[in-house]
Amino acid sequence: MATQFPLRTLLVDDEPLALNRLRRLLKRYEDTFSIVGEAVNGLEGLKAVEELEPDLIFLDIEMPGLTGFEMLGRLPYLPMVVFATAYDDYAVRAFEENSIDYLLKPIEPERLEKTVERIRKMRLEPAVAGPDLRHVLALLKPKKELHSISVKTGDRILLIPLSTIAYFEAEDKYVFLNTIDGQQFLTNYTLSTLEEKLPDSFTRISRSALLNSRHIQEIQRHFNGKFVIIMRDKKATHLMTGSSFHDNLKSIMEL
Repeated sequence: MATQFPLRTLLVDDEPLALNRLRRLLKRYEDTFSIVGEAVNGLEGLKAVEELEPDLIFLDIEMPGLTGFEMLGRLPYLPMVVFATAYDDYAVRAFEENSIDYLLKPIEPERLEKTVERIRKMRLEPAVAGPDLRHVLALLKPKKELHSISVKTGDRILLIPLSTIAYFEAEDKYVFLNTIDGQQFLTNYTLSTLEEKLPDSFTRISRSALLNSRHIQEIQRHFNGKFVIIMRDKKATHLMTGSSFHDNLKSIMEL
């Protein structure tokens, strides 16, 4: 469906020089882009997308806190995205093959002009297929086959088999691994990273909990479409689904 110009545009990049250069280059195309906001990391980018609802994001990939990929994975909807990156050849090939545009840093005016032409064509010609961004993100972040999670305890490093893990839970800035026999270990991972790396049997049910669906004992309906999950661990732990995550659980359990 055609979109009115100029496109509401958000710039997300943790490098001030790169952000300034992109802003300066885009001034030439004020009939195509209206810069409605800027963000210097993925977390700020998430907030900006929710508040500004842009049509288009120029997005850096490697950023502290949340990468560009992680940020996109948390968005409630996907605007059009142009990656500004110095990423590897494999990623560039994936962008090309799946109609995702990208700009290699430092961005050159001639290359940006091609991007602008491409964007205008996609918006003005409804028959032109849009990018399947979620498919490309999946290609760029293949899950490795994991069998265990490493944790430190004193001077030792333990390898905890995935089959013995009941759930992960975040408390403040820390993420704890909880086993079916009641042990708890501090990890060095974020829940978002674990969600990407772990097999499909591990399901994110809230902002603070990621569980192993193979160790669910019981599911109880709660208020406002939420559920209480009772785990089959030593403590019979009760976990509450978040309002924006319970569809994950419903899909796996075919509720």
